[in-house]
Amino acid sequence: MKLILKWLLSASALLAVAYLYDGVAVQSFRSALIAALVIGLFNMVLRPVLVLLTLPVTIVTLGLFLFVINALMFWAASGVLDGFYVRGFGAALLGSLIYSGFGIVIDSTLERLFFHE
Repeated sequence: MKLILKWLLSASALLAVAYLYDGVAVQSFRSALIAALVIGLFNMVLRPVLVLLTLPVTIVTLGLFLFVINALMFWAASGVLDGFYVRGFGAALLGSLIYSGFGIVIDSTLERLFFHE
């Protein structure tokens, strides 16, 4: 239940990003659902490999390079999907920051909802 709710809320967050920032476009809620799924899969599979491969750069930049990796995951998802468009790397960077902000709120809310003591 929590996973499905997080997926639906992440898709809604993508729609909100597209509404707030014109560098990101989402065609429909269905496209947002697919994009949220692909972004989640990329973050689960590709991101750890990229973090490991770029560890020296990440250390030198005091972790700031992780923002670049997040933007690459966001941009890559738009590259493989129809209905989800990111204008360029700069738009991916800003869009991924906004999307991550929504993700933090979603995660903390779901944590309180499902694991309330």
